[in-house]
Amino acid sequence: MTMIAEQKKAAQAKYIGYAGVASATAHEAMERRGAVDSQIKPIRLGMRLLGRAFTCICPPNDNLTLHAALKMALPGDILVCNAGGFTEQGLFGDVMGSCGLGRGLGGLLVDGGVRDSETLAQVGFSVFSRGISIKGTVKETMGQLQIPVVIGGVIVHPGDLVIGDDDGVCIVPQAEIESLLPLCKKREEKEAKFRAALMEGKTTWDMLNLEELLKSKGITSPFAKS
Repeated sequence: MTMIAEQKKAAQAKYIGYAGVASATAHEAMERRGAVDSQIKPIRLGMRLLGRAFTCICPPNDNLTLHAALKMALPGDILVCNAGGFTEQGLFGDVMGSCGLGRGLGGLLVDGGVRDSETLAQVGFSVFSRGISIKGTVKETMGQLQIPVVIGGVIVHPGDLVIGDDDGVCIVPQAEIESLLPLCKKREEKEAKFRAALMEGKTTWDMLNLEELLKSKGITSPFAKS
């Protein structure tokens, strides 16, 4: 194992308990907070983000700041880039993805467009973006690094936990990372038992007690006898 790989493994050990936690589970356990705009998705199914946020802001059509972030971020970090929601740009591609992989980074979350989606997937670097575009960018303006940014309607601070999967992305504030994990595990256990009961023939109508819910709202049950 290379030194970079060892450093990445050590950095992600802090979040090992979240390895199987879905973005939706974290969102629900956090009282439905932290969900990034659903238009921001992985460029290929099966990609996952799990790690500490390293934030930056890139002016539209300019990826100079993102190159700096690639150099400065530590193994295991997730690059979180505010690109102003501008999708008509490919501000990150397979060359930068190869750099990110070589640096041991955990992936990219960007509120903007990327390109080289097929080869990025082949390289094995996880990228979540708002869009894909073949259009290139310039390197002229240095934006800000390691400051709070807004991604898909969610404020992300450096050090926050980023959880991304096929369903989307959830941001967990740094101060809540430790306390949220038991709540996620409790929710997972509850849902596993719920699914098992449903597989045995029970219905969501009965298990969620929806008959009583209708009564409380004064709504006639569809099962009421005429």
